[in-house]
Amino acid sequence: MEFLAYFGGVFEPLSLLLLIGGTVGGLILGATPGLSPTMAVALLIPFTFHLSPTQGLILLGAAYTSTVAGGAVSAILLKIPGAPANIATSLDGNAMAKNGEGARALHLSFLSSGIGGVTGVMLLIFLTPVLASWALEFGPSELFWISILGVTVIGSLDSKSFVKGLLSGCIGLWLSTIGYDDNLGVPRFIFSDSLTGGINIIAALIGLFAIPQVLDMFSKGRQSRDIEQIEVPKHPISKSVGELRRSGRALSIGTIIGSIIGLIPGVGGQIAGLVAYDQSRKFSSQREKFGTGHGEGVIAAESANNAMVGPSLVPLLTLSIPGSPTAAVLLGGLLIHGIFPGSDLFEKHPDVAWTFINSMLIGQILMVIFGIYTAAWAARIARAPMPIMAAAVMVLALFGSYSVQQSMGDVYIMLSLGIGMYFLEKFGFSAAPLVLGLILGPIAEANFIQGSLIANAQNGPFEYFMTGTLNVLLITLVVVSIAYSFWSNMIQGRTSTLAEEAG
Repeated sequence: MEFLAYFGGVFEPLSLLLLIGGTVGGLILGATPGLSPTMAVALLIPFTFHLSPTQGLILLGAAYTSTVAGGAVSAILLKIPGAPANIATSLDGNAMAKNGEGARALHLSFLSSGIGGVTGVMLLIFLTPVLASWALEFGPSELFWISILGVTVIGSLDSKSFVKGLLSGCIGLWLSTIGYDDNLGVPRFIFSDSLTGGINIIAALIGLFAIPQVLDMFSKGRQSRDIEQIEVPKHPISKSVGELRRSGRALSIGTIIGSIIGLIPGVGGQIAGLVAYDQSRKFSSQREKFGTGHGEGVIAAESANNAMVGPSLVPLLTLSIPGSPTAAVLLGGLLIHGIFPGSDLFEKHPDVAWTFINSMLIGQILMVIFGIYTAAWAARIARAPMPIMAAAVMVLALFGSYSVQQSMGDVYIMLSLGIGMYFLEKFGFSAAPLVLGLILGPIAEANFIQGSLIANAQNGPFEYFMTGTLNVLLITLVVVSIAYSFWSNMIQGRTSTLAEEAG
């Protein structure tokens, strides 16, 4: 209970002001397409130079937690995930917004984010030593099988057809190979100077989700929505709390998966949200509602991507191993102030470590309060006339893709992928499996190559990749996931056939 002794440091005037400012600023930055949590924290590091280590970390931690949740705003209202972690949120959240339930979707998003986030931070507080040693068990072979487990989700992710879902994922895997090979330095599929550095995930994310929306809006011409006739009904927070209570299974799945994946170094919140969404749908008795505006889809995705925040800091604070890209930036923030994380961090600098962790706990609560307060106002964006909405989304897409690396090449890539996705959607393909393939490709390739090098120096690839408790467990999950996807697809096909015959 040592952390209780340092709670007072969070409520010092300047610390509390920084916590509130970081939370509100993080929500705004998270809702801006292209500004990922990693970029938001990196942008704030210069502002911490003249602050104490504790105050600097409070600002960075607040921005980290609220940016992850803030990305759901644009994912729900515009179907443009604010960050890769919010991809799964857009699948049902945007459908709810189109049905006039934007406020309800935002309520569920922030409430589930808060519960998942608080759970993750509590794990960070009470189980840090145990979880840190467990995280060390994950080597290249285990990380390879985790990425393959993510690939098995592709076929059933937001697609009417299992085969088309797999094909979309394969396109994403191919796109992830573009650029220079990290190991041999040879160029792969570089037919333009813009592709020299590969395809940036943020630019791809914006293009694949935003541009098809813009083109669809423009294709409808002047058939815009009447701003006076669109209703955005208020949604009482009590109803959202009741719905969250009834969706305990989705909330539990999201929180557990997010906590586990957050602990594993290098995996990331984007995989946590997508895997939680997929597993929640598989265990749901109303799986056919997922993708049509089902609240459980938003709950599972958002609870997962916020639950991973706390555990992702476990290997950072105890082993100096960042558990996510954003944690790596936080490591830089610690080093700037002369603090070296490690096993003795809580002995040499307990005031810094515990005050920082406590601030993240309070920050999750503030994030829920500010998020819900602005939900009804933000949901009114659905009332904007279509031509204005299309122009605004286009401006955000251009700004977001260019701001990542200040490169027009990213803008060209964003536009090219978006136009291609627009036509693919006409044939029933989906953007979500493609993005997942793009994300998982480099993780799988890098860990397979690294694992192969280690295996060749030991007893060979088979023993290295196929033996060991964690490897066997992950391989079993991969096989079960594939079998279940095929089985559920067959059952769904038979049900559809019987319904057509009965009709």
